[in-house]
Amino acid sequence: MRTNEVLDTLIPILGPPVRHGEADLVAQIGQEWGVRFPSDFIEVAGAYGHTMIGEFIFLAGASSIRSYAEQMGTHMDENTTVPCAVLPTPGGSLLWGNTIEGDQLFLQPQDDGRWTVSAFRRNHRDWLGTTHEFGEWFIGVLSGELETDWMPEWPPLPLDIEM
Repeated sequence: MRTNEVLDTLIPILGPPVRHGEADLVAQIGQEWGVRFPSDFIEVAGAYGHTMIGEFIFLAGASSIRSYAEQMGTHMDENTTVPCAVLPTPGGSLLWGNTIEGDQLFLQPQDDGRWTVSAFRRNHRDWLGTTHEFGEWFIGVLSGELETDWMPEWPPLPLDIEM
């Protein structure tokens, strides 16, 4: 999904962006860590980052990606269920958010250059890898088009955003 297409699709789901001009800051964090984050993630985190969405998903943004990786990354590195290192460790996955139930949300780099959504699901005590890239997964889950057994039934759109 193209970046503009992702943002355009999110407006009916989340309302207009709550952050402006932060996409470059998100991209810069990736550069500092020696990676290039996917453009759809950069734009979405830059527009809606550092918020609680639908009272269920926290999406890290420019002001929180570093501290979130430091705080939760250490716990995930010690968790034997999580099969990957966490950025800023070289080759690590991006820990980009969580659910109120303690599930940790990742973007995991793949050999073909894509980053796919994965999750440590706390209540299931497992690791869930998907083939979905960020924009496809995020829009699919929030719109209810991508069914999961671990996400809530969302209230009518647009979803609430708490900053």
